[in-house]
Amino acid sequence: MNLAKVSANGQVTVPVEIRRKLKLKEGDKIFFIERSDGEVVISNASTAAILNAQKAFKGAAKKFGVINEEDVQRLVDETRYGKRRRH
Repeated sequence: MNLAKVSANGQVTVPVEIRRKLKLKEGDKIFFIERSDGEVVISNASTAAILNAQKAFKGAAKKFGVINEEDVQRLVDETRYGKRRRH
């Protein structure tokens, strides 16, 4: 268990052990999630955003026929230029 003290301005220093576990570094943002039982969980906002994006794009590669880097470049070119570019 780690304790932190709240300052008069409502600021809290996140204990070093927690910063390490969340892979927090200076300038990172954290967010607080309140669960239905009232428990509040803190999370690294950057990591959470990446995980949410991964969930949102799950299956997209297969849908668009993306298997390798060439397929990614093809899709980027089609999006940028409206057609397949020859390399």
